Amino acid sequence: MNKIDITTLKPDTDLSCPATAILKKGEGRSLKAGGLWIYDNEIAEIKGGFEDGDILSVEDFDGYFMGYGFINSASKIRIRMLSRRKENRITPAFLEKRVRDCWEYRKRVIDTSSCRLIFGEADFLPGLVVDKFSNVLVVESLALGIDRLKPLLLTNLKKVLAEDGIHIRGIYERSDAKVRLKEGMERCKGFIGEAFDTKVEIVENGVRYQVDVQDGQKTGFFLDQKNNRAAIQKLCPGKRVLDCFTHTGSFALNAGIAGAESVLGVDASELGIAQARENAKLNGLENRVTFECADVFELLPELENKGEQYDVVILDPPAFTKSRQATNNAVKGYREINLRGMKLVKEGGFLVTCSCSHFMEQELFAKTIREAARGAHKRLRQVEFHTQAPDHPILWAAEESYYLKFYIFQVCSES
Repeated sequence: MNKIDITTLKPDTDLSCPATAILKKGEGRSLKAGGLWIYDNEIAEIKGGFEDGDILSVEDFDGYFMGYGFINSASKIRIRMLSRRKENRITPAFLEKRVRDCWEYRKRVIDTSSCRLIFGEADFLPGLVVDKFSNVLVVESLALGIDRLKPLLLTNLKKVLAEDGIHIRGIYERSDAKVRLKEGMERCKGFIGEAFDTKVEIVENGVRYQVDVQDGQKTGFFLDQKNNRAAIQKLCPGKRVLDCFTHTGSFALNAGIAGAESVLGVDASELGIAQARENAKLNGLENRVTFECADVFELLPELENKGEQYDVVILDPPAFTKSRQATNNAVKGYREINLRGMKLVKEGGFLVTCSCSHFMEQELFAKTIREAARGAHKRLRQVEFHTQAPDHPILWAAEESYYLKFYIFQVCSES
């Protein structure tokens, strides 16, 4: 399959090899619960020849058919499943339907001018992420098997979008995450097809942004907070707002566009702050929305010592942990910024706080915020709780798809 142009195959061509993976007795618990991963230590044997990246069938120890998935002997996640039904063999027609289902779902749940079109396991296309910024696609491929299917999937995606009058002017690949190394793959980025201007203007919640799909973080812009950014707008008219870990200014600009009296956005990235300032100018907000390059952990105590107070404080940090082993240190970081942030909120004002780490589970995050409130001698009234936007769906059988926790609290003094 990897030696031919997969996009030219007939729709009913079977893309799988004749090999079959046999699970050990008692293994495959996650798979049987609806998950998509099979780990290396769950496999008893593989019957038949295969190459890494091939699609094969999976059977339980007793011969019961479990589905089709692609294999990679270089990865601890040995097989990632694509289909669970024996009659749903992996063909170009099957993969087109998968892509079409992704698009039809997005049209029903979110503004599609810019959105995540494919979200890996949650869309039953494990290892693949595709974001749409206006008429540009950004793709991230994190598994060998999906990498081999990528040309066909992207061809299908362009076809499906064109049917709705959306013509993609270019595709950029951002497969430069370190996790590719665990798959035995090299990190890569660059154009898929012809080169194009990688600065893309989008509009979200009435705010204009210049998205840098080539050099911005991840795929260029964090689409997962779209609805959460909209949720803060009602808190901000006429108010003084502090936006910490502002990145390219998205929460700050939502506060500004909603009519905040003044907004200060803070981030340690000089590149991010430069982009945030450009975005403020793009929206005519540069006089009310300003940005400072600083370490948030150092700045918050300084603002407290100066006696600064804000009507709304927003905390949207990067993931403090990317492994379960580092969770304890992450808890300390979240507790610290939330404690400091609460102290900067005026009586009756609002704290907006987030965690984008999958390993910082909701219960643990809530416990950490509760401890911070106790340390700050504040009482919290929960206003709202959200997860990631629905174009980043949470597949309950794939817990890794649930990562973003977003709270709005009113902050009151103890009395």
